[in-house]
Amino acid sequence: MEQLPVSNLDTPAFVIDLDRLERNLDAMAQLTRQAGVKLRPHVKTHKSPLIARWQLDRGAVGIAVAKLGEAEVMADAGITDILIAYPIVGEPKLRRLADLCRRTEIRVAVDSVAVATGISQVGRQVGRDIPVYLEVDTGLHRMGLEPGEPVVRLARAVRDLGALEVVGVMGHAGHVAAASTPEDAARVGEDDARTLVATAESLRQAGFDIREVSPGSTPTTRQALGVPGVTEVRPGTYVFNDVNTVARWAATWEDCAAWVVATVVSRPAADRLVIDAGSKVLSRDPSLHPEVPGFGRVRNHPGLVLDRLSEEHGVVRIGLQGSALEVGDRLEIIPNHVCTSLANFEVAYGVRHGQVETMIPIAARGKFQ
Repeated sequence: MEQLPVSNLDTPAFVIDLDRLERNLDAMAQLTRQAGVKLRPHVKTHKSPLIARWQLDRGAVGIAVAKLGEAEVMADAGITDILIAYPIVGEPKLRRLADLCRRTEIRVAVDSVAVATGISQVGRQVGRDIPVYLEVDTGLHRMGLEPGEPVVRLARAVRDLGALEVVGVMGHAGHVAAASTPEDAARVGEDDARTLVATAESLRQAGFDIREVSPGSTPTTRQALGVPGVTEVRPGTYVFNDVNTVARWAATWEDCAAWVVATVVSRPAADRLVIDAGSKVLSRDPSLHPEVPGFGRVRNHPGLVLDRLSEEHGVVRIGLQGSALEVGDRLEIIPNHVCTSLANFEVAYGVRHGQVETMIPIAARGKFQ
């Protein structure tokens, strides 16, 4: 495409610094390669087959997705090794799963016999065993069974259903968000990985050929890679990073490769201005960073505070640092949670040195089913 200055983009716009993105992709690929652990990135962060392909080109063995819709988009783009890290429930979804299994290699996560029963029926329809990861609750208390014997009992029940093959265990250390120090965060990551390794060993002793031990969380990836027995990791946010990744000591501001460009549309009072990016663009996830109050970091005016969001408006609290800003000026905002921000855009703009180099379709946007 003909290069376009970033300053000419209509707003709000989602901008990706390609140099930083490539640096992040290269760093994670090197980190996992040196550890001898497979990389299976979670694409819910970028929802882009193009970026997924860049990850695969750097050595990722496959991808993880949250929803069937994401898996369908990635399969349509020719990606052939996909873990659906989410329960698949109901006949409409099982029909779609069967279609996917007929045209690409699909693995699925389960934490109950009820979910496994439907997937077993799909395996019979397509004429092959479907690989299954059992989800373990390593401390987040969201999904997954308690480690150890509860997971072994589920594995036996899954095996009895037929047309399924228990090949791995997986977890998500999302509870790292509550860590108060880098040491706490490291402990969460290590405990998460060690719990999965121990559960995998219990399954092997019960006669299961567990080939994959798969922690998943960008802030705890480094710790997971240091635990013997981990075979793959599933980080997602590392491609861009965000306020909360920095807050959990997993990145620096220089590692943040994406932000929203917004325009000042109103200056109604001396102490505030309004931008054209609200909750539909920046999400309402709270900041975990003690130096970033509000709903994102204004990278080109770091003293400003994005204080309030309504659907289409962002209200910015200003002091002397922002007193010269006027209607028409632009702010660059690193979201607190980049995944939920990008999910609202149809396209992102890949930029280098202030010029738009490429447009990146967010092809899996809106694929929540």
